[in-house]
Amino acid sequence: MPPRAKEGLRSLAPVLGLLVNYKRRVIGASMALLFTAAATLSMGLGVQVLIDEGFGGGSNDSLKGAIALFFVIAAAMAFGTFIRFYLVSWLGERVSADIRKQVFDNIVRLHPGFFETNRSLEIMSRITTDTTLLQTIIGSSFSMALRSGLTTTGALVMMFITNLKLSMIIALGVPLVLLPILVFGRRVRRLSNQSQDSIASVGSYAGEVIQNIRVVQSYTREAFESDAFNHEVERAFSIAQRRIWQRSMLVCGAILLLFAGMSGMLWEGGQDVITGQMSGGELGAFVFYAIMVGTGVTTISEVWGDLQRAAGAAERLVELIHTESLINDPEGDVTATSSEQPELRIDRVTFCYPTRPEQAALENFSLSIEAGKSLALVGPSGAGKSTVFELLLRFYDPGIGRILLDGQDIRDFSLQQLRENVALVPQQPALFTGDVRYNIAYGNPDASDDEIQAAARAAHAHDFITALPDGYQSHLGEMGVRLSGGQRQRIALARAILNDPKILLLDEATSALDTESEYQVQLALQELMQNRTTVIIAHRLSTILHADKIAVLDVGQLVATGSHSQLLEECTLYARLANLQFREPGLTNGELPGSADASGPYVPG
Repeated sequence: MPPRAKEGLRSLAPVLGLLVNYKRRVIGASMALLFTAAATLSMGLGVQVLIDEGFGGGSNDSLKGAIALFFVIAAAMAFGTFIRFYLVSWLGERVSADIRKQVFDNIVRLHPGFFETNRSLEIMSRITTDTTLLQTIIGSSFSMALRSGLTTTGALVMMFITNLKLSMIIALGVPLVLLPILVFGRRVRRLSNQSQDSIASVGSYAGEVIQNIRVVQSYTREAFESDAFNHEVERAFSIAQRRIWQRSMLVCGAILLLFAGMSGMLWEGGQDVITGQMSGGELGAFVFYAIMVGTGVTTISEVWGDLQRAAGAAERLVELIHTESLINDPEGDVTATSSEQPELRIDRVTFCYPTRPEQAALENFSLSIEAGKSLALVGPSGAGKSTVFELLLRFYDPGIGRILLDGQDIRDFSLQQLRENVALVPQQPALFTGDVRYNIAYGNPDASDDEIQAAARAAHAHDFITALPDGYQSHLGEMGVRLSGGQRQRIALARAILNDPKILLLDEATSALDTESEYQVQLALQELMQNRTTVIIAHRLSTILHADKIAVLDVGQLVATGSHSQLLEECTLYARLANLQFREPGLTNGELPGSADASGPYVPG
C-alpha cells in the first residue's frame, strides 16, 4: 500500500469528516454533551448545599431540600448521559459502516496489479479490525475525551470561583500531569501502528492456511503451520505488550502527579477549614471539582492512547480509500460500440507486469481474432497466453501498442461496456458461497428461473443440479467445495451461457477434469462457442482441434498461426509439443488419442 504521509491525530480528520453527513445527530449529541457536562458541574454546588445547609442546617426540611436538589441534578445527569450515549454510539456504528463501504467500494474497482503487492486477506483484516477500532473510538472514546475536556475545563473554572489559592496549587500541577501524555503518547501511537499491522498479519496468515487446508493436511504440515502461526501470534503479543507497558506508564504518571497536587491542596484546604477561613461545604465542593479535574485528566490520558491507535487505523483505511486504480474509464463521453460478432486485434503490443518491469511478458506482439471465429493460444508455460487474456479484459493496459475491438481501441470503451460483452471461463472456476441459482445468475442477476435452468441445461448441468438435496437452492459451501471439479466447471459454463457474451475467453476449461466430465464440458463448450468470437488457452492440444485457427506463442512473441495440420509441418515448436503430448503406440504424425481422424472433432478416448 502507499507510504503513510500523515502524522498524529490529523489522520482522524477524514474519518471525523464523515460526521458532517449526520449533522442533526451530531448537534443532538453535542447538546446532550453540554447539558450533561453542566449537570455534572452543578453537582459540586449540590455537594456544597448538602454539607452546609443539609447536614449543617439543623432541620429535616433543610436536609430534605438539599437531598431533593442533589437528586434532581443526578436525574438531569442520567437523562443527558442516556441521550449522549445513544447518539454518539449510533454515530460510531454509522461512520464505521460508511468507512467499510467506502473501502470495499474502492477495492473492488482497483486494478488486479494492486493485489500482486498487497495481500487480499490482510486488506480484509483492515476492513474488519481497523474499522471496529474506529467505531469504538468514535462511539465511545472520542465522546469520553470531549466530555472529560468540557468537565475538566468547567471544573477548573469552578475551582477558581470557589477558592483562588487552592486553585493555583492545582493549576501548577496540571502541566506536570500533561507531561507523561506528551512523552509517552508518541510511543504509544508508534507501537499501536505496529500492533495493528501484526494483528492483520496474523489474520491473513490464518486465512491463507484455512483456504488451503487440504494441501496443508495432505503434506502433513499441520505441526509446521501451527508453529509458524504461534510465531506470528507471539510477535503480535510482544508488540502489544510493549504498547500496554507504555500506555500503563502514561496513566500511572498522570495519576501520581495529579494526586500529589491534590494532596497539597487538601492540606492547605484543611488548614483553612480549621481556621474558619472557608466552610466545610466549600472545601467539599472544591474537592469534588478537583476530583473531576483529576478524573478528567486521567480519562484523557487513557483515551489519548486509544486516539493514537485510531490514528494509525485511520491512516491505513484512508490509504485504501484513496488508492487509485491504474485502469480507469476514458474521460468524457463514451461512444464506442461493438458488433454482435466483434473482431479483436492486438497491434504491436509490448507489456511488462508492474512487479516485473524489466521482463516483457509480451514484446511487439500482434494477433488478429476474426469475428465470430475461434482462436486457440498454444505454447509452453510462460509464453504469454494468460497475459493475452489479462489485456483483453483490460485488467492491465499495454505499455506500448493497442488492443482493438472492431477497430476501436478498447481504452475508448468504459470498463463496464467492455467487460459486459466478455465472459471468462477460467481453468479453476470461481464459485461463491451461496446456492446454485446465485452462482449461475451471477453474470445476469435479473435472469428468470426458466432462463437459469435453460443455461444449466445448455451446460449439461441441469441433471446433477436437480439431484442435489435442494436443487437450485442447494448451497455449495465456500468456493463450491461441495461439488466435484467437473460440476463446478459446468456451473461456471452455465454462468457464461446466461451472460450471453459476444466474446468468450476459455482458459483450458477441461484440463483438470476426468474423462466423463471432460466430455460433458466439451459438449457444452461447443454449443457456447457457436457464432461467438472465442479465444482459447490450450494446455492440452487435444482439446483445440475444433478451433478455426491456432496461434503458437513463445517467450512473449507470436511464433506461428495456422491449422493443426499446417503447424505440424511448418512450426517446429508446435510439432515438438504435439509429439510430447501424443506419444502413444500406433499414433503417428500428431494423430490424437481417442480420435481416428486428426482433423475431426475430438472425442475423449
